[in-house]
Amino acid sequence: MDLSVLNPAAIGAALIVAATPLLFAALGELVVEKSGVLNLGVEGMMIVGAIAGFAAAVETGSPLLGVVASAAAGATLSAVFAFFALILMANQVATGLALTMFGLGLAAMLGQPYSGMPAPEFPALWLPALSDLPFFGRLLFSHDPLVYLSLALTAGTWLWLGRSRAGLILRAVGENHHAAHAIGYRVTAIRFAAVLFGGACAGLGGGYLALVQTPLWVEGMTAGRGWIALAIVVFASWRPWRALLGAYVFGGVTIVQLNLQALGVSIQSQYLSMTPYLATILVLVLISGDRRRAAEAPACLGKPFRAEG
Repeated sequence: MDLSVLNPAAIGAALIVAATPLLFAALGELVVEKSGVLNLGVEGMMIVGAIAGFAAAVETGSPLLGVVASAAAGATLSAVFAFFALILMANQVATGLALTMFGLGLAAMLGQPYSGMPAPEFPALWLPALSDLPFFGRLLFSHDPLVYLSLALTAGTWLWLGRSRAGLILRAVGENHHAAHAIGYRVTAIRFAAVLFGGACAGLGGGYLALVQTPLWVEGMTAGRGWIALAIVVFASWRPWRALLGAYVFGGVTIVQLNLQALGVSIQSQYLSMTPYLATILVLVLISGDRRRAAEAPACLGKPFRAEG
């Protein structure tokens, strides 16, 4: 095993890229769950966002329009979930699972003409002087704009949930929807808006996969990342900065697996490919026994709301 072939700055940069789609999806789902809604359709929204963003970028030649299309597609699919779960009072778990299956099938059908096609090159954000720094230039200042957008979104979500009146109202709805309704807040409308935001973020995460991380269309390319994003929300105890940490931890597991393969470690590639998902299961098992962490979940998470009076 020749460790000299490893470039720490390149590995760190690759970790950030691998973590970004997970961070987008996890932040969106975190806001959704803070409002008291459990949407298990993250995987479906990510894959639909991926094909919508890829198709828009290929047809128009504009990666920026691809990003917009991916967010719009994720939000549109989440609106379907919100209609059934919040308006028609369908079971949230069953509706979310159906959304994932529908999204995977829809993306497979729409993506057939684009299979194996490359995406237009997504421009990196070059920062004079900073991008030329040894080690840190490659690690921190040579990424595409969406990486920095994900970090800004983390800070914005933290500030909005913790320091704004609108964020306080959203949290109040998630903790006690009947009390929030009694003092005049439109619980269903607030939750609908949160679900749309979560869908847009999940779609953006899928678009990032197809336009930046792996710039070509491959059926099923999300490969369970939506489920990992759901695990990250629990791992983070519904806190944005912990979600950032969780995304980078799980992104790091993916990069370690890829680098072990590159080093020729004598383990079958199928076993190495399993490591991110085994790590997800292990984390969930460890968290499930933590009563303090369970108590931090929104009190009304997954509970349907029916206006009384």
